[in-house]
Amino acid sequence: MESPIKNQINTIFVHVSNLKESVRWYSELLGQPYSMDKVEEPVYNMDINHHTGLTLDAGPKGKIKKQAQSDHPLFNFHTEDIEKAYTFAREKNLQISSEITTFEDFAFFTVKDPDGNTIMICTG
Repeated sequence: MESPIKNQINTIFVHVSNLKESVRWYSELLGQPYSMDKVEEPVYNMDINHHTGLTLDAGPKGKIKKQAQSDHPLFNFHTEDIEKAYTFAREKNLQISSEITTFEDFAFFTVKDPDGNTIMICTG
């Protein structure tokens, strides 16, 4: 039987405790413009290329979500230049949680978002 479920990820949900701080952090990481006037709880949808979306989810309005931090990457953002991306992250004073690791055809490093979630920046 053919599956009615597509082999496609539509949206990644990142659960956050402070929506405005997370919108600022992710928007600046990705070089996207943002306006705090347009940030309304409970969610904010980031403008992401292709099929997959990124939704920052603060949960019910007026309640602060308690986060279970992940030491393992939830997902990755792509870069063509790992050194330039690493320098950018350092200049933005992001919490870098691993240095650049290089393999033959792949390189990555990780950062922590404002809730302590690990996000991978990688080539390949």
